[in-house]
Amino acid sequence: MIRRSVRKSFHSVYARLPHTPLQGPVVWACNHTGWHDGYLMFHLVTRLGIPSLDWVAEFDAFPLFRKIGAMPFPPGEPHRRVATIRETIRRMRAESCSLVQFADGILRPEGDAWEVGEALDLVLKKVPNVTVVPVAIVYRMGVHERPVAAIWTGEPMTPGAHLRGRTHTAVEILAREAHLFLRRPEQSHLLVRGTPDVNERWDFRAKFGKVGR
Repeated sequence: MIRRSVRKSFHSVYARLPHTPLQGPVVWACNHTGWHDGYLMFHLVTRLGIPSLDWVAEFDAFPLFRKIGAMPFPPGEPHRRVATIRETIRRMRAESCSLVQFADGILRPEGDAWEVGEALDLVLKKVPNVTVVPVAIVYRMGVHERPVAAIWTGEPMTPGAHLRGRTHTAVEILAREAHLFLRRPEQSHLLVRGTPDVNERWDFRAKFGKVGR
C-alpha cells in the first residue's frame, strides 16, 4: 500500500544516500513538512537495508504499520509515549534497530520554525554506539502533473556538545541542497519511479508518428 501510494502520488522520488557505510543502530533525524514523509523514509531505509522503527502519532488508525516498524506515540497519552520510548531503547540495544525521528514530532508547513526533539538526547544517552544521520525531505510542484520529492541524507554527526543544534543546522543545509537538485534532477539519484505525466503516458506522436508538419 505504501509503495502504491507513493507511485500514484509522485512523478519521481530522488535520494542522495550516505557516502559512509552505515550499521545500526541509526537515528534518522528528519524534518517533517509533508504528509508522505513516513512513506518516503520507508523507501529509504528499505533501500539501505536498515530496519527502522518510527513513532507514529496516529498509530491507532493504522495498527498494521506495526509490521514495518511503526510504534504508538499518541499526543495526550504520556504513559503510552513513555512505554514506546522504553521499548524503542530496548530494541535498539538488543536488536540494533534504528529509529526514524521526525524533528519534534509535529507536522509543520515548510518555512515554519522547528527544532530537533529532546528525545534525541535520551536515545543517545541510553543507546551506546548510536549513529545520528541528518535527513531532509523536500517537495517540489511545477513542471510535472504530480510533485517530485527528494530525500537528502548527510554524513553521520559527531557526538558531543550541541548535537541537536548541529543536527538542525545540517538538516536545513540539506534541505536547501535538495531544493536546488530538484530544479534539474538527475536519473542517477532516482529512488522511486512514480506516475508519468498524462502527456508522457499518452503521447500519440510516439505511438503513431508525428502528425502534421
